Amino acid sequence: MKKLSIFALLGSLLLLLAACEDDPASPEMTTSNLNLQISGLEDLGNSALYEGWIMVDGAPQTTGTFSVDANGNMSSTSFEIDSDDLSNATAFILTIEPNPDPSPDPSDTHILAGDFSGSSASLSISHPAALGTDFSSSMGTYILATPTNGADTDEKSGIWFLDLSSGSPAVGLSLPTLPSGWKYEGWTVINGMPVTSGTFLSVTDFDDADPFSSTMAGPPFPGEDYLVNAPSGLTFPTDISGGMAVISVEPYPDNSTAPFTLKPLVGSIPSDAMDHTNYDMGLNASFPTGTATK
Repeated sequence: MKKLSIFALLGSLLLLLAACEDDPASPEMTTSNLNLQISGLEDLGNSALYEGWIMVDGAPQTTGTFSVDANGNMSSTSFEIDSDDLSNATAFILTIEPNPDPSPDPSDTHILAGDFSGSSASLSISHPAALGTDFSSSMGTYILATPTNGADTDEKSGIWFLDLSSGSPAVGLSLPTLPSGWKYEGWTVINGMPVTSGTFLSVTDFDDADPFSSTMAGPPFPGEDYLVNAPSGLTFPTDISGGMAVISVEPYPDNSTAPFTLKPLVGSIPSDAMDHTNYDMGLNASFPTGTATK
């Protein structure tokens, strides 16, 4: 009888352990797929990655990282997510992150976002959780001039984003304020090569650098004289007539010396351009878009 009681006790313990393992209060996590279909993204190189996030109960949860090749193809378009989290997700956000990434949190550089309506979210740069604008109200005017080496010298070798219609230099760009994680950058395409004129946040002040200008002061607006320190393949001074003037929106910090895919303002510089003459830029509304489906 004593042995039987011991065996009965052991059996009860085994049943209890089995019941604990099957406790419905702590089930195994089930997953579902988040699918992304995005066009217009560019290759970030080896030092940055795109990372997706879903907003669950007001907090971001990563959906995973991916890269994009030179043809715009994503390295992954489907991501396994906790089913409950995905079901409760209210929005999707796409960021640009450093690689390797020292932080588990999203960077400030949000490029696309969208709210879920049913099972899908339409992604755009204009969502408040991304850049918050489609740049449709942007305008730009520029002149050719080289104020940093004095008057009447190599005047077609510089670009300044200002307006001379009043007879005095005035603001030439109308651009929306950017959120953290982004900066504007001016560019001149010279003999097919894009050359920076500097990054900036304010259209009524100097930009962040003047690596090609000479020694005299330029006007307090974004712009650059292409007079010294020419990049390989170019010779300064030059004549930028026949090139292109571009304003891009760049990730900050920026891992590339080339223009980013967001280029809200573009203008062809006439082949017979005159210095100290206003030329207008046109709106370029070709931006990344996409859909997130849960």
